[in-house]
Amino acid sequence: MAGIIGAIFLSPEAVMRLIHTSDWHLGQNFYTKSRAAEHHAFLDWLLETVKQQRADAIIVAGDIFDTQFPPSYARECYNRFVVNLQATGCPLYILGGNHDGVATLNESRGLLACLNTQVTASIPPEDVPPPVTLIPQRDGTPGAILCPVPFLRPRDLLHSQAGQSASDKQQNLLEAIAAYYQRSYQAALALRGDRPLPIIMTGHLTTVGAATSDAVRDIYIGTLDAFPASRFPAADYIALGHIHRAQAVGGSQHIWYSGSPIALSFDESGPVKSVNLVTFAEGKLARVTPLPVPVTQPLATLKGSLDSLTRQLNDWQSDPASPPCWLDIEINSDDLLHDARQQIRDITAPLPVEVLLVRRSREQRQQVIARQHSETLSELSVQDVFERRLDAAGAGEEQRTRLRPLFARTLETLNNPEEQA
Repeated sequence: MAGIIGAIFLSPEAVMRLIHTSDWHLGQNFYTKSRAAEHHAFLDWLLETVKQQRADAIIVAGDIFDTQFPPSYARECYNRFVVNLQATGCPLYILGGNHDGVATLNESRGLLACLNTQVTASIPPEDVPPPVTLIPQRDGTPGAILCPVPFLRPRDLLHSQAGQSASDKQQNLLEAIAAYYQRSYQAALALRGDRPLPIIMTGHLTTVGAATSDAVRDIYIGTLDAFPASRFPAADYIALGHIHRAQAVGGSQHIWYSGSPIALSFDESGPVKSVNLVTFAEGKLARVTPLPVPVTQPLATLKGSLDSLTRQLNDWQSDPASPPCWLDIEINSDDLLHDARQQIRDITAPLPVEVLLVRRSREQRQQVIARQHSETLSELSVQDVFERRLDAAGAGEEQRTRLRPLFARTLETLNNPEEQA
């Protein structure tokens, strides 16, 4: 509390503000839907927020892009933001995530360095010290020291050893990650010297106790489930990415996931998305303020019987026509899924909604799987197996319409190999 109160009465020059964000996932394809409009809106909002808050720096803690080879519009969106940010005088620090291609981020690193943007896509070789950098304040004086730690790939940290058990590999990876953070922290201490500068570290990984969502993929599968927050060094603020729900880790006030700026799966559609405004005063963390990101594309999940869903859908009659809300509908009745989809289409046709996913409830899907286990493949046709796989995947009618002809042509090719030849 003393730090917060003290920060209020300090001169502007004694206060440093940075914006911590992550997991933009530019280029994401969401059930065949592009997120380009949402990402353009977010980056325009972020640009205005930098101006309003007079931010000294932006840190993006990984997953700039959704894939290693993002579409051209995603790259354009990224480059456009970097260029437009220059007018604010705010430097940008980009960290690679598990979705980002190292080569993709590095291809423009030299050019972006001329635009006040530092890109750290991967860690240096073992014999090279970890990079650390001074973040200047708006008046040009040193404001903080940054340890830019991107997603740590096991192959960059470990040498394969024959005969290791799974638990040995897990422990070795944990120790290697902890050791790299300690090396980075020691380099920051050496650069800081006796100056009262806060040390900021980044990371793109799962920590113990963090709440995940459907869109988050485990990134140390088979070796390390999560990194203990207690193994981080004693930095003043640790800016994390990879988990899409904004949260402080383990009850701490200095280790934060900023979360993704837009909902990347239907189960992320409830909580408000945000970026963190992090304020330092007299070289110490003063406060972390989540800044809500405006929603430009609503998402919602509806669950219930067809009668219940009909009543819930009627609530959308008075909603604005644009943009239509994207819906995930989970049915818990015994109606045939195909018939239920047709009824849902009829109900939603005049409503300002767009149904992207219709599926059975989790409990019913488990019951279907249990029944299928009691059947043998000899009792099912190839088409039956294909349709049940579509059901299990919760495929929508648009996906089914696109996949069925492809499957039919594949069957025809397999059944008539001489024609293919």
